[in-house]
Amino acid sequence: MARIIYSSPIYDKLRVGPSTITGRGLFAGCLISARAKIGEFEGEVIAIREARRKARGRKVVAIIELSGKAIDASATRRGFRYINHSCAPNTFTRLTADRAEFYALRRIPPGEELTVDYGLSHHDGQLACQCGAAHCRGWI
Repeated sequence: MARIIYSSPIYDKLRVGPSTITGRGLFAGCLISARAKIGEFEGEVIAIREARRKARGRKVVAIIELSGKAIDASATRRGFRYINHSCAPNTFTRLTADRAEFYALRRIPPGEELTVDYGLSHHDGQLACQCGAAHCRGWI
């Protein structure tokens, strides 16, 4: 299927690096204003059934389900595939039929790790959360 590639002034300044939450994370490379669109999840557009098959048994999944399809960022080496979960996130995701867009919940200074609340995920509350937020739910 199709591959989605996204670019914008803010998105192009994001960087991937070691995360204090887990593994690698996505970091602001410039000041991001509150409510600003940061970018879009990019990857291969696949069927929902294929996405769920790929996610089964994995601890790290870089797939977002949309309406009737999914975006798989597993082969992508940049972008929101590296955004980690937090129970006190600084971004939110807006889903449309074709896109998963990320926006800032508040002003985000350069160097801060971008985080999002994964909400419902394939982990079904079985993966211990490592976000360290004051009011962490404890599970993803």
